[in-house]
This record gives sequence, C-alpha cells and structure tokens, in this order.
Amino acid sequence: MRHSKLKLFRFLILSAAVCGSSAETAAQSSAAKSAATDDLRAAYALPQDVAEGKRVAEKSCAACHGINGIATTKDVPHLAGQRAPYLYIELKAYQAGTRGEGAMTAAARFVSDDALVKVAAYYANLEPPQPTAARARKPASTKSDPYSAGKAAAAGCAGCHGETGITEIAGMPNLVGLDPSYFVTAMNNYKNRQRKNDIMQALVSGLSEAEMKHLALFYALQKPARAKTPALGDQAAGKAAAAGCAGCHGEDGVSSDPDTPSLAGQDARYFTAAMQGYKNGARDDPAMKAPAAKLDDNAVKNLSAFYSSLSPKAPKVSKPLTTVELAQRCDRCHGLNGNSTDVRTPALAAQRVDYLERVLRAYQSGARKSPQMAAMSAVLSEEDIAGLAAHYAGQKARAVLYVPLPSK
Repeated sequence: MRHSKLKLFRFLILSAAVCGSSAETAAQSSAAKSAATDDLRAAYALPQDVAEGKRVAEKSCAACHGINGIATTKDVPHLAGQRAPYLYIELKAYQAGTRGEGAMTAAARFVSDDALVKVAAYYANLEPPQPTAARARKPASTKSDPYSAGKAAAAGCAGCHGETGITEIAGMPNLVGLDPSYFVTAMNNYKNRQRKNDIMQALVSGLSEAEMKHLALFYALQKPARAKTPALGDQAAGKAAAAGCAGCHGEDGVSSDPDTPSLAGQDARYFTAAMQGYKNGARDDPAMKAPAAKLDDNAVKNLSAFYSSLSPKAPKVSKPLTTVELAQRCDRCHGLNGNSTDVRTPALAAQRVDYLERVLRAYQSGARKSPQMAAMSAVLSEEDIAGLAAHYAGQKARAVLYVPLPSK
C-alpha cells in the first residue's frame, strides 16, 4: 500500500510539446519504462500512454463521461482536467467495491491496473470544462446570508416588537430567547389560523417558510433581555404556581425542548392574553387547553408576573456561514476556487452542479465514505448544498502540471 501511494504522489503527465519530437518521445518512454521498478511502473504517463488511455475511455467510459471528459448526463461528473492520481485512486476503489456504486464497480472490475493508469492520464490530459451558468440557478434565499435576510425582514416588526425583538409595548411579545423551531411553528399557526389574530395572519400570510426561518434565526441570535413592560401580580405566588409548568417550560422559564417556548422575560400582558386564548379556543393547542382551564384569572396574573421577572437565555443556535465562508473552508483542501493542487484531492471548479449536490448529500447520509467529508457536510443545509454546488460549478477550471522534484 505504501508503494502504491508513493507512485501516485510522483504521477507526471507530459504532453508531446514538452517531450519534443515523436522519435525522441518514444525513446524516452522506452527508457523510462525499462529503468523504472515495478513499484514505479505507473509513475510516468507519456503521450503514447495517454493515447492508449483514450482507447480505454472509448470502450469503457465515453458513454457516460464523454470522450472529451465533459458529461452530458445528470449526476455524472466531468472528468476532463481532473487530477490523474485522484481518478486512479477512485477507479481502484470502484474496482474493489468500496464505493458501492454498481455501474462503476462493474465498469472497472475487469480493467487492468495499467489501463486504469492510462485512462486516468488521458482524462487528466484533456482541457477542463468551462464554468456553467449554475449561479443563475442559485436559490434567492442563498444570495445573501440567512442572518442578514432575517435582519432585513425584522425591520418591519420593529414597531411592535423592538429592533432586536425586545418589546417596550405591553401586550406585544418578546421575540428573543425563543428556539427557531418554536418561532416558525408559531408563525405557521398564525398563518393557518390555529392562532386567531387577524393582524398577525395578515402580516405572515405572505411569508415563505425560508423567510420565517430567517426571521427566527435573527431573533434567536440577539442578546436576550426581559420585556421592558410592567407586570402586575404576585411573583412569589406565581413561582409556586409555576411548579406545574416546569416540566415543559423549565424551572427558570427556559425550555430545553426546541418546540416548547421559553417564558422567561416574556411580556406579562401578552402571557395573560395567550393563556386566555388557550382557554377560549382562540389558540388551538390541546396540550395547553387543559392546564390553562385549571387557572383562574388571578393565578394567570401571578404566573405572568413571575415569568416576566426571569432573565431569558439565548437558545443554542450558531450563526450560519455564508456560501463564500463555506467555500473558503472547502478551498483548504480543494484549492483556491476549487482548483486542487493536491494530487489526491479532486478539483471542483466547473464540475456539474447536480453531481456536486448529489455527492454532498451522499457524504451526509454516509452512502459515500470519508470521515473528513462527513464532518464537513454534516452541518450543511439544503440551501448550503445548493449554494456551494452553484459556486464551484461557476468557477473557472485550470489545468495543472505536476513535475518531479530533482533528486538530492
């Protein structure tokens, strides 16, 4: 295995222009092959090797990947200009059955090692593909980062809920300290009238699911603080009554369940109105209807005073990276703008966008194995995957030449 890796690191692709005349080239090829040990037999690919690789490609690869290495079939990668050792490594993996894709395993199973080297050299020797117009397919929601999109949308909510979701108007809810999952559910409940509020229904009716998620993210990432509104009622009595609520909403009013709201720091009048809504059916929630029905108005007032006095906490949410920021992380291995200079790592520039999307999902699901790629892809949303695929498909692919270092 060590010898196999060594020969891949020393892979060299020479064009006829570099090698000189055809007679000289033939002599060099013969001398190189006779002088090389078995371990380094495949370390050099000269023009005649590339020509033989083309013949292999015509028989075994061109139907899917194109004889020019530019695939026209959905989910099939371009091979032109790809790093030859990477192609060889992947072909060997298919041959061994470790990649688990039947069509490619069958295609590579009976191909000799020498032929694999040459077909890898052939495709690596071709002009790489041109970038596509994939960026035009990029979803609108990924053109700017979700946080910025949420901040822009929240400007329309500031009049009632404050610029950062901390209300100063009694009866208006605090929007900080809420998990995004709960926030989106609440917005959808207004939208489908499970919560009956004509003003809120009108405001959220035009929002898409993505826009609601952006709003939820913005408020979740704000520094939480109590509502700047007064509260009537007995806090001590409210604390005693809250013992029955702690199982869902937390002893300190901070829920550990993303689908259950935190109540710490909430506006007291809004809390009271919400409880009345559960009682009279204005809020359709079977889980809250029975507990609310047991409380009289005085108990609800005391609960509102207790919860409004507590300090809210920020949910465990991280600010997502933009496509550009994600690509900067990918470039560490795949090269600037996806033009890899590591012989073992594939180039991503100008690759098919549908293929890139499919591969990222395969790493996420574990269908394709790589500890590094599994970790990198695990945190990606569908928007992230679409954005990254479009980003790299739109980059200019650059051909590379690997040369051996002189002996010391």
